[in-house]
Amino acid sequence: MTSQVRPLVSVIVPNYNYARTLDLCLSALERQTYPHIEVIVVDDRSTDDSVEIAHRHGVRVVETETNIGAPAARNLGVEYASGDVLFFLDSDLALAEDVVEHTVDLLTSDPTLGVVCGTYDPEPLIPDSRVERYRSLQLHYWISGDEGEISTIYSALFAMRAEVFREVGPLNPALRHSENAEYGHRVTQRYRIVLDNRIRGRHDHDDRLGVVLSKFFHRARLHIPLYLRRPDFNGGPAQSSRGWGSLAALFAVLCAPLPLLLGPVWLVAPAALLAASIAADLGMYRFVLGYAGTRFTLYFAAVHFLVNVTVAVAVFAGVAQCVLSSRFRRTYDIPARSALVEV
Repeated sequence: MTSQVRPLVSVIVPNYNYARTLDLCLSALERQTYPHIEVIVVDDRSTDDSVEIAHRHGVRVVETETNIGAPAARNLGVEYASGDVLFFLDSDLALAEDVVEHTVDLLTSDPTLGVVCGTYDPEPLIPDSRVERYRSLQLHYWISGDEGEISTIYSALFAMRAEVFREVGPLNPALRHSENAEYGHRVTQRYRIVLDNRIRGRHDHDDRLGVVLSKFFHRARLHIPLYLRRPDFNGGPAQSSRGWGSLAALFAVLCAPLPLLLGPVWLVAPAALLAASIAADLGMYRFVLGYAGTRFTLYFAAVHFLVNVTVAVAVFAGVAQCVLSSRFRRTYDIPARSALVEV
């Protein structure tokens, strides 16, 4: 691949029952300013009309024999890709029109760059609820604030040269919900990963609180083996601050009965811990206040407190599972090329 020849970009879209957003995703790809694109939709045994929608857009459709999960679907898409650049895009995300062009410029200008990741716009693709708006603003702030060199990938929106994929190897299909950290670790042994806020799109976030909390819990729990076994994995100062904020929120809940048991003076304990939890994410609250106003910020803060407590509980659950289960401790030791089942 040379700077004189504009490479073909293979956009690989794993999809499972996202007919609602797939049309918007593919329509956004048709509006890209970069002309050399092929689109491959890997449909993971959808039961809705996703395949019909994909065919309607004239893209290549690969259908799996069984439901194999997004990481394996991305790997399968690579087998059908002809491009020098692989662009992985979830089917519930619609790109801004110049994203592919910016991505190609970045990857062709720096051979040390292994992966380019993107971020989400602050507004959701299809606004459905206040929970979804919470998730949209929260993720936009967290991801966009990490712009620059990072140590993980954001698997919903990332791109790499095909030669780098062949060198690093496929995503681990055994890690359906935590492949990003493991794959980022492998990439950074040889290349840099960069988050660029020009690589962006609108995402259709989860719109139910139970689903959001469940995903936070499972993802935080599944990352514990990586943190314990690979101390070189570092999420950076921002992630560290968020971690302390989650712990402070959990201990604020645990200390809440103290004023009733030991007297009013002990009210200072949960109050101080709550203040510490808020302080850990103060920049985010300021952003939400300026963007969405006071009323929504109060709602946002309440939901985020629940998220922080959930993440902290997940951390302790993950540590306990590491102690009790050798199989769980070895989660990230499963070779990506031979992993066949989810851990």
